[in-house]
Amino acid sequence: MIKTIDINCDVGEGIQNEHLLMPYISSCNIACGGHFGDANSIDKTIQLAIKNNIKIGAHPSFPDKENFGRKFMQMTDEDFTKSIQNQLDLFLERLATFNVKIHHIKPHGALYNAITVDEKLAVLFIKSTKKYLKDTFLYVPYNSVIEKIAIKNNINIKYEAFADRSYNDDLSLVSRTYKNALLVDETTVLNHILNMIKNEKVKTVSGMETAIKVDTFCVHGDTESAVEIVKYLYQNLEKEGFKID
Repeated sequence: MIKTIDINCDVGEGIQNEHLLMPYISSCNIACGGHFGDANSIDKTIQLAIKNNIKIGAHPSFPDKENFGRKFMQMTDEDFTKSIQNQLDLFLERLATFNVKIHHIKPHGALYNAITVDEKLAVLFIKSTKKYLKDTFLYVPYNSVIEKIAIKNNINIKYEAFADRSYNDDLSLVSRTYKNALLVDETTVLNHILNMIKNEKVKTVSGMETAIKVDTFCVHGDTESAVEIVKYLYQNLEKEGFKID
């Protein structure tokens, strides 16, 4: 029996490679104005996703285009909530013009990393997004603070792992300031994924095998070899008995 596997990509971020990525993935996370994006870029990316029959998600972040949402921002609760909701309102408004529904929400960059460990911010994020998550999945890392708070609030989650990133022993991602943070070789990425699927474990940078649960794997759209990686995964996961869907 062929098992299905979800490969997601962060898109609509100005890289302009969406048309090359989408034939090989099954869901996408579209930047909605926080770290990148406006109505025009969102519309173009939605159209491509519809054309390729891709599940469509929103990719909100700290409102920080200067640092591409990859630096932590100190914000008041009110400003944070307003920013996240403005991004999601814009995204849903654009989706409505194409008469399609949102499948998931996946936070971006520094926000994603922060709510993985910061309970106060994770609670605020859930409060800010709960009304948008009624029939929608939230992509979360396994064994994270945001996972536990989402479950407590009866939010549907999907566990996400990163196909193109290295892990520390505590399942945090290796900082992008280190050379070994990104996995760019296609075979390395495939083996990384297969270990997580088949053994429910991830090999960390120290060589330790740590337990992990995964429903969806992310390949960052701005990783240098992103197109080659998703194409290689599409071809080779099928040989291993997995269909990307």
